[in-house]
Amino acid sequence: MTTHRWYAARGRGRSTPARIVAGIGALFALIEVVYVLLIIFGANAANGFFRFIQSLAEPLALFFPGLFPIANQTLAVIVNYGLAAVFWLVVTGLVARALR
Repeated sequence: MTTHRWYAARGRGRSTPARIVAGIGALFALIEVVYVLLIIFGANAANGFFRFIQSLAEPLALFFPGLFPIANQTLAVIVNYGLAAVFWLVVTGLVARALR
């Protein structure tokens, strides 16, 4: 009886490929958000962790940096990298939905 419930519960959820795609999108968005938070709180740009996150966030931001020319550099990072985070969540969410 327990086995039957396990299969029934599993059938209602997302498929494994859909969960993987959604997880990757969430990870990419998290990297973007961490980078934005480091900029907002004025993290030391010479720090190894900051450079590591920056090296991941910049390529993941795709075409968004510079999309909106904003004079305030902190606001520009918030808007451009924030849009990249939303982009990753939306696109991978749509792909995950298609994989179900």
